[in-house]
Amino acid sequence: MISKSAIVFALCASLLALPGLNAQDTPPPAKPAPAKAPAAKAAAAKPAPTSKDMNIKEYVELLRSNVRQEKSQMMGAVMQLSADDAAKFWPIYAEYDAELTKVNNLRVANIEEYSRTYKNMTDEKADELVKNALQFQKQRAELLATYYGKMKDSLGGITAARFLQVENQLLMIIDLQIAASLPIVGDSQ
Repeated sequence: MISKSAIVFALCASLLALPGLNAQDTPPPAKPAPAKAPAAKAAAAKPAPTSKDMNIKEYVELLRSNVRQEKSQMMGAVMQLSADDAAKFWPIYAEYDAELTKVNNLRVANIEEYSRTYKNMTDEKADELVKNALQFQKQRAELLATYYGKMKDSLGGITAARFLQVENQLLMIIDLQIAASLPIVGDSQ
């Protein structure tokens, strides 16, 4: 049986994407996203969240912000940027993180759907969830390639390669934590 704590952990670990503080420079604060009408329509079609759901959501957001800050601090420490390079790097990184948040939200939705349907999994639902997971991986790889190019154009190949290497390492650690926290499909335990 999939536990709520496993789901919360998986969601928290997968929701990394905002720049935080680093020792060399402070990236600009994230701008709040404008409200979207389609999201409001979709929310209206769903049942109202319970207080338990709201508590979990608030807990996830708190952990999400802490993990994001730590990730950015690690990135800043490893990148070892001069003041001039930091002035170029952090705005590009902020753009990357904003896009990564959108991609990670697809992953979160897929994990939530998995948790809702885990006990009553069908072949069709399993296929849908796998296709969604593969789409997430493809989008994330394309995002990394795009921002590697932007970093290379602005900061040169070595700095861009360092960004990609460190980001990939951090993402692999997060992926492993998520994979380890979710039960294998069809496992009756």
